[in-house]
Amino acid sequence: MNEKIQRPFTASSFNQFLQEQKLMGTRCEKCNALFIPPRAICAKCRSDQMTWVEFSGKGKLAAFTSVNIGLTFMNAQGFDRKNPYQTGIVELEEGVMISARLLGFNPQDPASIKIGAPMHVEFLEIGEGEEKRMQLAFRVD
Repeated sequence: MNEKIQRPFTASSFNQFLQEQKLMGTRCEKCNALFIPPRAICAKCRSDQMTWVEFSGKGKLAAFTSVNIGLTFMNAQGFDRKNPYQTGIVELEEGVMISARLLGFNPQDPASIKIGAPMHVEFLEIGEGEEKRMQLAFRVD
């Protein structure tokens, strides 16, 4: 992104970007450290000179788990002991890691999921009306 984004470095702003189907984080202007979700203060050098950056959305699977007893909103989507879902940590090309729902794997065969598998971002529209929101996910390539 070329223009300077004027949003606070908050979870609310991060979620607003997800609604716009953008995977955004922050970069420290002093030491170039990257963070996702965003941070207002650099954890590396403690600078408050942060800027928004858009990530490529490409990466590789670093860790995962299968969830058989999920959160209420996931149960409402039909996930349960007989229909688990996967969640995991994806290491983005830029070197930062983020947790998200995983797509494209066989939920009945978690042994087939391979660490290091190439992944790309997907934005899942969940809910209806005023309850509609975008959920971050990554799909295996």
